[in-house]
Amino acid sequence: MQKSTILFDLDGTLVNTGKGVTESVRYALAKLGIEETDQRKLERFIGPPLMESFPREYGFSAEQSSNAVTSFRERYETTGVYECELYPDVEQTLRRLKKLGCTLAVASSKREDLCHVVLNYLHVEQYFDLIGGARDAGAGTKIQVLEDVIARLRLKDPGQAVLIGDTRYDAQGAKEAGIDCIGITYGFEQDFAEMKKAGTLGLFDTLPEVVDFLVQAAL
Repeated sequence: MQKSTILFDLDGTLVNTGKGVTESVRYALAKLGIEETDQRKLERFIGPPLMESFPREYGFSAEQSSNAVTSFRERYETTGVYECELYPDVEQTLRRLKKLGCTLAVASSKREDLCHVVLNYLHVEQYFDLIGGARDAGAGTKIQVLEDVIARLRLKDPGQAVLIGDTRYDAQGAKEAGIDCIGITYGFEQDFAEMKKAGTLGLFDTLPEVVDFLVQAAL
C-alpha cells in the first residue's frame, strides 16, 4: 500500500459529534436571542471553524461571531465535548491500518486539545502517531491544519498521505495541500456532488470499504 500515512478528519469521520456541537451552537444562539429549530442548519457548523460558520449562516459581524464562539465554548467544553460516539468500525479500521504498517494521524479544524479529549474519552487515542488540530486562534482552516500536520509528521513526500473526510472542506483542503482525499458518506455532508467536484478519489459508505480500496488500488 503506497499511501503509508493516513490522515483522518475527526468530526463526521471518526466521531459523531453532532449532538455536542449542535446543542452548543443552539445554546450560543439562544444567548443572542435567536431560537434555531432547523437542525440541518445547525449541522453545518460541524467541521468548519466557528468564526467562519457564524458569519456564513447568520451574517454575524466579527464581534458578534466572537461573542457567539465564547458562548459556544461555555457549553461545549464542559458538556458538549462528551456528547459523542465513535462511528461503526472505527476501532477495527484503526487496528487494521496499524497492522498494515500505516502511520495514522488526525487532522481536524477542532482545537487540538479538544481532539485529545474526545479521542481519549472514546479510548482510541493510542492508535494515532499524531493528533493534529487548530493550535492557534484563527489557524483552524483545513489547509492550515493539514500543512501543520504534514510538517510535524516530517513527510518528505506529501504524496504518501491521503486524507479521509466527510465534507467538501476536507476535499478542498487536501487538494490545496497537495494530497489525495477519500470521502465517506455517513458524515455530515449533504451534497456529495460538491465533494466530488472538490476532488476525491472516491466516496464510500463504510471505513472497511475505504481500507479495501486503498489496499486493492495499491494507493
